[in-house]
Amino acid sequence: MMIARIWKGAVPTAKAADYLDLMRSVSLPEYRAVEGNAGAWCLHRQDGDLTHFTMLTFWTDMTAITRFTGSDPDVAKYYPFDPDFLIEMTPGVEHYEMLQA
Repeated sequence: MMIARIWKGAVPTAKAADYLDLMRSVSLPEYRAVEGNAGAWCLHRQDGDLTHFTMLTFWTDMTAITRFTGSDPDVAKYYPFDPDFLIEMTPGVEHYEMLQA
């Protein structure tokens, strides 16, 4: 079984390019470095004055996710730079079990 983990956030569009650079240079490499991570993608789209981000990651199991998050895999993990960008710090994430073809 594989698990998809989804986190969503939004930043002012004026800050979106800088936030995307941080996703590319900090967040995605950190996800990928965790044993049990099977892929990490940063989705983004502009909607007027906001740019929406979705982090879509794939994991071998919940134990792998806790290697990334700490003890509670349902709590969003934030970086020290996030408060400077995000309009809201949502506390949770979504997990989905996946069927593979």
